[in-house]
Amino acid sequence: MRLFRLLKIAAVASRFGLDEMVLEHEPSGRLARLANALQFWRNLSAPRAERLRLALEALGPIFVKFGQVLSTRRDLMPADIADELAKLQDRVPPFDSALALAEIEKAYGRPASEVFAEFDPVPVASASIAQVHFARLKPEDGGHEVAVKILRPNMLSVIEHDLALMDSGALLLEKLWADGKRLKPREVVAEFAKYLRDELDLMREAANASQLRRNFTDSTLLIVPEVYWDFCTSTVMVMERMHGTPISQTERLRAAGIDLSRLSAAGVEIFFTQVFRDGFFHADMHPGNIFVAPDGRYIALDFGIVGTLTDSDKNYLAQNFLAFFRRDYKRVAEAHIESGWAPKETRVDEFEAAIRAVCEPIFDRPLKDISFGKILLRLFQTSRRFNVEIQPQLVMLQKTLLNIEGLGRQLDPELDLWKTAKPFLERWMSEQVGWRGLLKTFKQEAPYLARSIPQLPRLVHQRLAAPPAPDLQPQLERLIAVQRRQNLWLAAISAALVLLFASRYF
Repeated sequence: MRLFRLLKIAAVASRFGLDEMVLEHEPSGRLARLANALQFWRNLSAPRAERLRLALEALGPIFVKFGQVLSTRRDLMPADIADELAKLQDRVPPFDSALALAEIEKAYGRPASEVFAEFDPVPVASASIAQVHFARLKPEDGGHEVAVKILRPNMLSVIEHDLALMDSGALLLEKLWADGKRLKPREVVAEFAKYLRDELDLMREAANASQLRRNFTDSTLLIVPEVYWDFCTSTVMVMERMHGTPISQTERLRAAGIDLSRLSAAGVEIFFTQVFRDGFFHADMHPGNIFVAPDGRYIALDFGIVGTLTDSDKNYLAQNFLAFFRRDYKRVAEAHIESGWAPKETRVDEFEAAIRAVCEPIFDRPLKDISFGKILLRLFQTSRRFNVEIQPQLVMLQKTLLNIEGLGRQLDPELDLWKTAKPFLERWMSEQVGWRGLLKTFKQEAPYLARSIPQLPRLVHQRLAAPPAPDLQPQLERLIAVQRRQNLWLAAISAALVLLFASRYF
């Protein structure tokens, strides 16, 4: 099977001239001339980026998804290729309803008619990994309307074959392409493989949906469907059926009385809330996965891909965004160096000037006049010049930001992204580093302090009783004296804090 798949890939690559795109960078040029001479009948008049997109579409859904991932890596891809690959759509014909019913029976050990009161065999959505059917639970299970997501049969073997071939192709690319080592194609394939394998486990997706729903409990901005855990397996996921209008249907939204300007601003706030408050964000927010409820709230769907950020990531990102919105480019440069993203020896003034040249032209402009794609490209070029390391954990964030740009441009081209986002970031930073942040930290640490304070006398006694090294006696005596005073103050402060929080929260 792998041999036939390899032959098909080679045939498609030849038809669209992908070999020329690779071999033209081979130093001697002989291989490119030989390939063109042997395949003189080909028509390669279309731009290279368009030929690459068409080739990926011809190779099938896994390669389409790979192209979508590549379109987000503007730090690696030339601008023309990244722009063209962004046009790829995950349009896949549905698999047979009999197969869907067979997968349900395999998952539950009984037919769909015994699991659901109603089950529509006609799918309402189909993608490369799974398809969705509407159903209704039995009365004894609540009788709710549900959406049933079913993994495509035998996907794992197909994906493993294609991933192995992609890895082999990436290795060949590293050897033959002048930029191969810098672009790290094997690392890109490995990154893609990780996200793709995550999508194959619908229990993981259900957990993602449940976490996002918990983060936005009682939200006035976003609705996340409820997951019905008793009916979820690794191949079947059952969640609340949502009723709304696809966000791409702007005329229907206007006719329903939805304020598109307000909706656009709410999308920006949802994005920044997920990123900076929660460090957990929906990383596949294209129009097909977003509906709008009759009350104007967003409805999120499809939780196979999420991004996560550490507290350190959130802190440095917030500092960068806030400094950027204030046009404090020196602070942007300093934050990059402090975080370790830029080398310590980087000259702040030179880095500041380079960032200013990229960012200054876009301020005071509506979203319709801004292209985040071009801005990111110029920032990546600047990053490369100053040896800034591209952070892998931020790739999904970049992808999501580009999706937000597309949604915002569609809903309200006059949206001022900076004015919308700046108050939220200022409020968030105040909560993190101001007195609210201090109280929040003390509240989180109170249980730990309550456990640790009783141990302090024993720990101090052990430290004082430990025999010192002979040559360190004078220094140690001074340290012990200081430590005694500090321990007394620490014990007093800690006891006061414990009493304070105990009286307030217990």
